[in-house]
Amino acid sequence: MLPLLRYTLDLFENTASAIAHVPRPVTELVAVGPRPAFVPGEDLPKAIAPVRFAHPKANRETHIDDAVVAYLFTRAKRRTIGFVVGAEGLSVRAPRWTPLYEVEAALQEKGRWILRKLHETRERFEKVSSARIVWADGVVIPYLGGDLRIALDPTHGFSGNGAQLGDTAPAQTLLVGLPKTASAEQIRDAVRAWLMQQAKTLFLSRMEHYAPLLNVRWTRLRLSNAGTRWGSASADGSIRLNWRLIHFRQPVIDYVVAHELSHLRVMDHSRSFWDTVATVVPDYADLRSLLKADAVPKW
Repeated sequence: MLPLLRYTLDLFENTASAIAHVPRPVTELVAVGPRPAFVPGEDLPKAIAPVRFAHPKANRETHIDDAVVAYLFTRAKRRTIGFVVGAEGLSVRAPRWTPLYEVEAALQEKGRWILRKLHETRERFEKVSSARIVWADGVVIPYLGGDLRIALDPTHGFSGNGAQLGDTAPAQTLLVGLPKTASAEQIRDAVRAWLMQQAKTLFLSRMEHYAPLLNVRWTRLRLSNAGTRWGSASADGSIRLNWRLIHFRQPVIDYVVAHELSHLRVMDHSRSFWDTVATVVPDYADLRSLLKADAVPKW
């Protein structure tokens, strides 16, 4: 029997990558302390501290344009110099025989790409950090593209997951049956349980809508809590969808649902696959871009 195939929809663009060679010298890692205060009359370039990116396990550093880049350098069994820009920063791997001046030359050659990726990674981190939720009475979170205010209501014992929507304007209010003294973890868990139930109900509804249009049959839906994937589909008809999609507008959710169901017809990302998605979600490209641009709360 053929092994099951699974295709996934990434939450973030892949920031990894590699290759390069060519020639110059790498400096040992040196600690860079705070700059002294600006002295009137001092040259402006000397007064401006360089942008600094530092991997927590950095053992070498270099200058790329006006930036100081401290990176993790390792030797490995490989034929080329490889670069990976991840959440921690820049990692460089080189063949055991490659001289350091070639590593430095490769860094300079790939400098624009490296700086662009480091800036993108830093911006993404800041965006995610700013989206971190402080769980307390009155906190506002995104829900179906709008705002949802959390209100603790100890006088009610709500059925289901201990919460229900209220009618308060202008923002929708989720009344949560917890005392005002509830901990941040208790509030988070109660809200998450309610959101997951709403997500499952909505996902099932949208799958029932799109499956007949795509002429496919799905067998099972599971909620995912993956950090980097919005969904996946297996050849046996099972679908996984990230419950945190509930933060987005319904058209965005519809795109992800249609994307995964389309994999039950075309198990790759070929032109035929995207043509299939377009039959039910013509503006899929615009909706897809929102998945990468919109910040989701940090749970």
